[in-house]
Amino acid sequence: MAKKYKIAIDISPTVDGNAVRGVGYYTSNLVKSLQQHTQKHRSYSHLKIDLVTDPAKLKQKSYDLVHYPYFDPFKLTLPRSSQPVVVTVHDLIPIQFKNQFPPGLRGKLKWQIQKRSLQQVDSIITVSHYSKKIISQIVKYPQQNIFPIYEGADNSFKPITHTKTLKTVKNKYSLPNKFILFVGDINWNKNIPNLVKACRRLKYPLVIVGSSAVKKDVPNHPWTKDIRWLQTQAKKRRYSKSLILTGFVPDEDLPVIYNLATIYCQPSFAEGFGLPLVQAMQSGCPVAFSRDTSLPEVVGEAGLSFNPRSIPDIASVLKKYWLNPKLRHQYRQLGLNRAKLFKWSDTAKQTLAVYQSLLAHEK
Repeated sequence: MAKKYKIAIDISPTVDGNAVRGVGYYTSNLVKSLQQHTQKHRSYSHLKIDLVTDPAKLKQKSYDLVHYPYFDPFKLTLPRSSQPVVVTVHDLIPIQFKNQFPPGLRGKLKWQIQKRSLQQVDSIITVSHYSKKIISQIVKYPQQNIFPIYEGADNSFKPITHTKTLKTVKNKYSLPNKFILFVGDINWNKNIPNLVKACRRLKYPLVIVGSSAVKKDVPNHPWTKDIRWLQTQAKKRRYSKSLILTGFVPDEDLPVIYNLATIYCQPSFAEGFGLPLVQAMQSGCPVAFSRDTSLPEVVGEAGLSFNPRSIPDIASVLKKYWLNPKLRHQYRQLGLNRAKLFKWSDTAKQTLAVYQSLLAHEK
């Protein structure tokens, strides 16, 4: 009889402040896909997966393997562990660009502790080949133990033709007939000021979705300077109709907004993956993207790219799409095909392969 293995996954990001952020989204979808995949395939009957919301409990129980699906370089999220440990590191952007993300003395000390802890884990999962290279360089961790496993967009992201649904969401957020869309947090690496300036130059409305853009009482700090800048711009009366900050958007509305958008634009200086691009492509929205870091790996030839440091270059690509419905249709089709490469079922299968490989070494 095959040995049974107990695997613990720390799902605290689904119940804390990360629940509405990328880490919470990743954890929720990963766990759901792992459960579906192991139930569907009898070859995984020897694995029992426990979902743990309190990381402290991981020390009290005996597990054959523990997976932490998140990593924060400035918080002590990795306890010492005697059992095999897998950690998902989405990116190390604050370490990679430390001038833009000054950590302070405490942050520096915590990073050194986290870095040492990360060097001790058995396997690292990351979300792109680009991130694998950067993590290996920064952490001095062997590349053969870093596994790039792509994320996916869930099935709610799809072309929507139901006129009433489209009209309801359009009216709910007072969206214009044509607009550029950005979805996500507002950090230095997202490069939002250059996107705003490119759209302003063209006089194209820009819609920014996400709670980060409308945060109250934002402190005056290098990490938050782009949020403060954006909020100042949005308050100017002359931009009230051309710069729309929706705030948090519920799950059922987001795919509809991608469908309403004329172009989705990801202008980032740096990303670990770039999930909104997959969501946009899967929704049938043509994408424009920065040719820096991981984004060309995600989009391939299914979108138009630009130099994120050049406002004229960003504007030129947006204008190409905006004025040419045929071009938009062409890239809509390319995007729909490209999005098929990113499935949560594949994420689950490849994650289980990492678990199995470690458990086989433990025998």
